Amino acid sequence: MIKTNYHTHSTFCDGKESAEEMVRAAEQKGFAVLGFSSHAMFPFSDSWHIHISPGGYGAYMNEITRLKEAYRGRMEILAGFEADFIPGLTKPDMNDMEYYGQFKPDFLIGSVHFVLGDGGYYEADGPREETRERIAKYFGGDVRRAVTAYFEAERQMLRTSRFTVLGHADVIRKQNGGRGVPLFCEDEDWYREELEKTADAAAEAGVIVEINTGGMARGYMDSPFPSPAFLRLLRARNVPAMINSDAHKGCNLDFAFDEAVQLAQAAGYTELAYLDGEGVKSQQVAP
Repeated sequence: MIKTNYHTHSTFCDGKESAEEMVRAAEQKGFAVLGFSSHAMFPFSDSWHIHISPGGYGAYMNEITRLKEAYRGRMEILAGFEADFIPGLTKPDMNDMEYYGQFKPDFLIGSVHFVLGDGGYYEADGPREETRERIAKYFGGDVRRAVTAYFEAERQMLRTSRFTVLGHADVIRKQNGGRGVPLFCEDEDWYREELEKTADAAAEAGVIVEINTGGMARGYMDSPFPSPAFLRLLRARNVPAMINSDAHKGCNLDFAFDEAVQLAQAAGYTELAYLDGEGVKSQQVAP
């Protein structure tokens, strides 16, 4: 199989290594294509500097363009963003010149991290205790309402934005990972209904879903996003899938890729999607 990854962070956001250090690591690991996807919420940033600053987009694109040329013929490098969706504030749209169209990215990952409630928000992949405190404060402690709001935001993003890859489609499951009491039960009918409606929206939007191993690399998940159950629903609707590592360090660029392939096969995928300079392509899943 052609080795690729499109969910790559660097020191332009919350990654631990520079963009060129990530490229060098990818080359050593035999990658054919590496796509960069720094956290972005254009035209805003945040107080933690996790996202590219509003004035930093030019420098980011210039550096990735430089690396494209420097490694031409050795590895294909693509410039993208992991773009947040926050209703009324920012959205991952490649066509809209008010958003990411002006930067002419090769691809966009659309992700929901911040979930709006009554007068505030919680982070779907935030720290466990802080997330629970925010759900208590902004959702009246109603966990079902808070989780449903996450998927509703994801579906709104799929309906209203134009992007390439749906990022960690059920990252809210981070709140069930690791030790401690899970935030919610993934076997309940209402949760299954949320997955089905979101799978329908992904199919209608024509996006690729990523099998994201980043939570495994960082030690808070035992399996990738999305869950096997969710991935089966996506496969049943012919939503294409790709494997991404959501890497913040070069050593994790291909973390648990073999396990991700097995998960894809178990869900019924016989092909996986990948991107190059010509667009979306597919390759057979290795037996």
